[in-house]
Amino acid sequence: MIASITGRVAGHTSGGVVLNEGGVGLAVQTTPGTRARLRTGDDAFLATTLVVREDSLTLYGFETDDERELFEVLQTASGIGPKVAQAVLTTLTPDAVRRAVATNDLASLTLVPGIGKKGAERMVLELRDKLGMAHASSGAAPVAWRDTLTEALVGLGWNTSQADEVVVRLSAAHPGASDADVPSLLREALVMLGKSR
Repeated sequence: MIASITGRVAGHTSGGVVLNEGGVGLAVQTTPGTRARLRTGDDAFLATTLVVREDSLTLYGFETDDERELFEVLQTASGIGPKVAQAVLTTLTPDAVRRAVATNDLASLTLVPGIGKKGAERMVLELRDKLGMAHASSGAAPVAWRDTLTEALVGLGWNTSQADEVVVRLSAAHPGASDADVPSLLREALVMLGKSR
């Protein structure tokens, strides 16, 4: 298994990036937020997992080992494949997923494209004992939720400038927001974006 890649970003694809390592260009699928943060020409490290299908080999890349591990665990639930697992990580932080599953927060889980109420209920039932609890606060930057929210909005189809504008407005309205507030902030952002159309 290819557990990680360190290389230079050669370019972007519709679903991720191409990393050059040892003269080989590897196409890596990423979330929209990760893709946006990886600039062409920069050196990058991605934790990776290889998904093998009869007709394809797809390499998925993540900014942290935690994201990769969650991506793999999510796929053990019925009806969740790599694309839906990636959509989960586009919409929610790993800790937000853990909290939602642990507290039976179906509203947060159904924010993910491709997951309806029955799918969310199945996730809670099948993953509660596998995901564990959300990590305790480790002194992470208090604005980390902004990147998560921007990534989620881009993943849901808005462009980066639209997402950034809404996140700035939400930052001003909720100065004490944290990662735990991402699901409610996402709902608020979608209302704001809906009104701006």
